[in-house]
Formats: sequence, C-alpha cells, structure tokens
Amino acid sequence: MTLTLTGCGSSSDGNDVTLKLIAADYGDSKTNSSQHYWDRLVHEFEQKNPGIKVDVSVYSWTDVDKKVEDLVHAGKAPDMAQVGAYADYAAHGNLYTADDLLSIPVQADFAPSLAEAGEYQRRQYGMPFGASTRRLFYNKKLFAQAGITNPPQNWDDIVSDAQALKAHGVKIPFALPLGPEETQAETLEWMLAGGGGYTDNIGKYTVSSPDNVKTFEWLQKELVGKGLTGTDPAKLNRGDAFAGFADGQVGMLNGHPTLMKQAEAKGIDYGTVELPGTNGKAKATMGVADWMMAFKQNGHRKQIGKFLDFVYSDKNVLKFSADYNLLPVTTSASQAMLADDRFSKLHGFLTQLPTAQFYPSNKTSWPLVSKTVKSRMGAAVGPQGNPSAVLTDIQNTADTADNAAE
Repeated sequence: MTLTLTGCGSSSDGNDVTLKLIAADYGDSKTNSSQHYWDRLVHEFEQKNPGIKVDVSVYSWTDVDKKVEDLVHAGKAPDMAQVGAYADYAAHGNLYTADDLLSIPVQADFAPSLAEAGEYQRRQYGMPFGASTRRLFYNKKLFAQAGITNPPQNWDDIVSDAQALKAHGVKIPFALPLGPEETQAETLEWMLAGGGGYTDNIGKYTVSSPDNVKTFEWLQKELVGKGLTGTDPAKLNRGDAFAGFADGQVGMLNGHPTLMKQAEAKGIDYGTVELPGTNGKAKATMGVADWMMAFKQNGHRKQIGKFLDFVYSDKNVLKFSADYNLLPVTTSASQAMLADDRFSKLHGFLTQLPTAQFYPSNKTSWPLVSKTVKSRMGAAVGPQGNPSAVLTDIQNTADTADNAAE
C-alpha cells in the first residue's frame, strides 16, 4: 500500500523539500498498519517544520526490500528506507553515515549493541528502528494437564517436557519452524543455545563449528527423531508455528514479543523464560533489528537529519514500540519502558537486549548465507539429514562469498 503525506506551510525562501521514505508494515491488518503510525508522526513533524514534506510509502515485508533494491538500481533511490538490511548499500557508497545525519544526543542514545550491529567497516550506516529478542514460550494449561510444574531450564528438560506433552495428546509438543520463512532465525537461536553462532568475535564465519554440529545433531536425534516436533521442521514456517501456539496446539516454541498479542487474542495462558541451553540458560539470546538508512542520491542530508532526530525522540520510539510489541532502540526509551508497569510483559525481552547476538548484517555476504540456510537447514535435521555435511556446505558457501566481498 502507498501512503502520501503532505504537510502545511512552506519555507520562507520557497525552496520546499519533499523527502521520500519507503517503510515496512509491522501491522497484520489495515486497522493496525504502520500507515497509521507514519501518518500521525509525519503530520506532527510537518506542522513543526514548514518547508519539509515527507512522502511515505508503506509496503509489506514480503515486498519492501525488493522495492528499495529496484529503486536504487533504477537510479531513483528514496531519501530514506526502513527495511531489513543495509550493508550492501553501505559497501557501494550509497548511504550517509549516522554521523552525517543525527544530532550527537540522538546518535549517542542508541542502545550500544544495536549501534554496533549497524556498523559497516566500523562506521554506523544502519540506524536501528525496531528490535526484538527471543524467549521460550510455553502453554501453561497444556503444561498443567501433562503434570509439568516448571518451564524447561535446559535441553534435557525440553525433551522430558515434550515427551510428557506428547503422552497427553498435544499435537506439536515443541514447534521447530525450520521452513523457508525464517529458518535463519531459528537456526541462530539454537546455535547460541548450544554455545555457537554464525560468526566468532572477529566476524569470521563459524557455521560448521563443533558446537553448531553438536546442536543440530541433538535436534535431529532428541526432538525430531523422537517425534516431539509433531511435523516435519522443514515444512513448518514461523507464522504457522505461531498460529498453532495461539490455537492451543503447540506446547513450546521459541518466539518474539509479537507472539504475546497473538496468543492473548486467542485466550492462551502462556509463560516465557530465557532460552534453555545445554546445561542451563543459553549463554545468549538472538536479537533482531530492522534498519533505517538514508541515501545520498538526492542530497537532502540536512532535512533527513532533522526528520530522523524527530523520529528517534523518546515519544515516537515508545509509541512505535508500544503499538507493535517491539523493543525500543534507544537507551532512554528503554529505561522509560522498564519503569512502566504497562509494559511488564516486555521487560524480560528488554533486559536481554544488551547482550543479545545479532545476524552478521554488516557482511555483504550475509544475504547469500541467509538464503542458503533457509534452503538447507530444515532438511538437515530430518530422518535422512546430515547436519555436519550441511553445515560444512554452508560454511564453504559463506567463506567463498566472504572472500569475494573483500
């Protein structure tokens, strides 16, 4: 959908500037579309800044990245884009840095882990816009019916709890969505829980590390092999897993904050805990951030900076986070959320954000690696799968792509 927003007034010298913004839609219906958020925000901004107008086009997540890519390739880059990745545009010199745009207090207010995740070659090009972390969700009613008194704290607990749920007729004791929708996320959650990850501390790919191999061999043997996932993980997408949880058919799964609203709408009594690891809590959880970026092509640096300073005010960051059950991307807004009991259900997710681990979005090779993970990891844990061989193949793809980017 496209939304054109025009403002009131004009600059005294008659040189009005119209900024173009392509944004993603976080809503799941017309009634809560991001259109409404941007409508309110832009109207208020234009009232305060005569001479700067903002046209916002809102697209679904299915379409938004491709839309921006097509515009850039056609030589018609928007002034700003709020999408899922920034590194390729930064590598080609298309973007302003955050230093070029934001006032010092605004830039300094980004959560440090998010600011670092937005860096390409040690300069921040990606400005975090929406963030989330992951926790394990469990259905309290199904747990009680199966005689389970406490949520799982480690992997052995996951297996025993899933077996108890299965014995009581739960259709999907543990949902493992390794279908193509968001395999790269579920994969990273399990890598981190097992002590691994996509990369090491210096950014080198470690997809086929011993820890990662052990993790996926465990999933294959202990969850899939014992029939505790209820269905073929390669054919289960995240959206379907979330819907199954909201329908009361899933006992446990890894989820992000938006699942809370979905489950509550269906009357599900749920709990969340930090992701279990091999011998206790996982060493880290996964964090996800979406990115705002600003293109140089139209030369509107000053006006873009003024608009983004307004976008990242506490009031607007909190409004967006509250509307879509996401985490604030600034320290001051995070502190305000933690101090407000209205957001108590988000507090567990928010306290994990400083130590969360993110996709290696600063690598231009990451889109190819992510695509490869989506196409391969589901089958790797199936009955005929070979986790070690698949992880080694993905590692080789990652190394080749990484070397070509240097």
